[in-house]
Amino acid sequence: MTNSTSTTASVGAERAPVRAGRREWTALGVLMLPLLLVSMDVSVLYFAAPAISADLHPSGTQQLWIFDIYGFVLAGLLMTMGSLGDRVGSRKLLLAGAAAFGGASLLAAFANSAETLIAARAVLGVGGATLMPSTMALLRTMFTDPAQRAKAIGLWSGVMTGGIALGSVMSGVLVEHFRWGSVFLVNLPAMALLLVLGPVLLPESRNPGAGRFDLASVPLSMAAVLPVIYGLKEIPSEGWHPQYVVSITVGLLFGALFVHRQRTGTSPLVPPALFRGRGFTPSLVLTLVSAFGMMGSAIFTTQYLQSVLGKSPLAAALWSLLPSVLIGAAGPLTTALVQRGVHRGYVVAGGFAVSAAGYALLGLAGTDSLWLVLAAAGVLACGVVMVLSQLTDLAMSGVPAEQAGTASALLETGTEFGGALGMAVLGSIGTAVYRHAMPETAPAEARETLGGALTAAARLPGRPGASLLAAAREAFTSGMQGVAVAGAVLLALAAVGAALTLRTTGGGDR
Repeated sequence: MTNSTSTTASVGAERAPVRAGRREWTALGVLMLPLLLVSMDVSVLYFAAPAISADLHPSGTQQLWIFDIYGFVLAGLLMTMGSLGDRVGSRKLLLAGAAAFGGASLLAAFANSAETLIAARAVLGVGGATLMPSTMALLRTMFTDPAQRAKAIGLWSGVMTGGIALGSVMSGVLVEHFRWGSVFLVNLPAMALLLVLGPVLLPESRNPGAGRFDLASVPLSMAAVLPVIYGLKEIPSEGWHPQYVVSITVGLLFGALFVHRQRTGTSPLVPPALFRGRGFTPSLVLTLVSAFGMMGSAIFTTQYLQSVLGKSPLAAALWSLLPSVLIGAAGPLTTALVQRGVHRGYVVAGGFAVSAAGYALLGLAGTDSLWLVLAAAGVLACGVVMVLSQLTDLAMSGVPAEQAGTASALLETGTEFGGALGMAVLGSIGTAVYRHAMPETAPAEARETLGGALTAAARLPGRPGASLLAAAREAFTSGMQGVAVAGAVLLALAAVGAALTLRTTGGGDR
């Protein structure tokens, strides 16, 4: 075993960079499997929902929890699990999480009640929260050579981005031919492979000087994250109702208490010194902005394919895979630019500019612009991968290896916040433009959402129904254009901000 896979990282000491060999790259491939599955599980129920409803007969509230409990638990526990991994060992936590994820997948696949499926999805969220930061912490330990680490993180970012799109397509294909539980059974071979090969290929990485685990910070972190994520996720569909604003406010108050405890505690869950690392704080903020742009556009492009162009859910999912072809080239290209000496700050700024160009393309879409929308989504996603791969590498290379789990968890939490905020803010802009563009003579439900307009149009005969449908599609496209303008402006400003804030963090790796 090379030095890059030595057992326990020592506090305060960085090992001399050693180039990774076949063992480390093979281990990275093993780590990619759980990472892919965790990101896929965010969207894997999209097409299984009707079959689950017919089989388990969940109430409306239960159906919402079947979808949302995974993401809520995942987001709420990321910081806890990242810190725990640094203390007990990232490999140990990864393998425990893989066992929990596999067991919960088996339980979910054969659930015979809505309550059982909700509980299984919650345990899947716990497992996912252990897997995501652990994979990055182990990657940081295995790849000490800056150039190799940059390539590995580029692959990591591409798998994360592509997994969400692949999850919805896989669920559609599986449900088409098998029982809905098959969408969970696909997790089992990958987790079994990880449990077999992980102890052999993966090093251990922990921080023996981290101190005791601060249990009181765990509920504080969850009370800070969950209400904010909940409020932000509900606002796009339900509007800025007082209960969601209160939820966000309560979360922010608990967030302030959490920050105070981290700054004053003797053994904080999140060491404040992390934020003094080279480039870590700007990387965290810019990661949030990047996720804002990515998720803010996704809610419109998916609706556009189905409700404006009239594609079936499975056809829309298959079409949405096309932009992923471009994503595969974005990571390696970005890494090559940095290794050739292009300043990292300019590469990140260029990534934001590419994403802004994607939004600009989206702003040109009409009601029959399939290829333009797909091209816009692909360009936008490429920019996001460019940004995330470099920001992740910058953030992780600037923190001690023994704190990599906590650092990775903070980045992932920032991504969750950014995505939820993007859906809330850009979703609200699109909804406002849609409602303004709809005729006042349209039925009330049609003026609220495009889905309501489709329902109302189906009840109207002939020409009136067709006219309402055409007006709703035009209004939705106008809303998407408004979102595109807002997104392009935001990401263009982010490009300027990245060039200014990252110019002192170091250039490319040679």
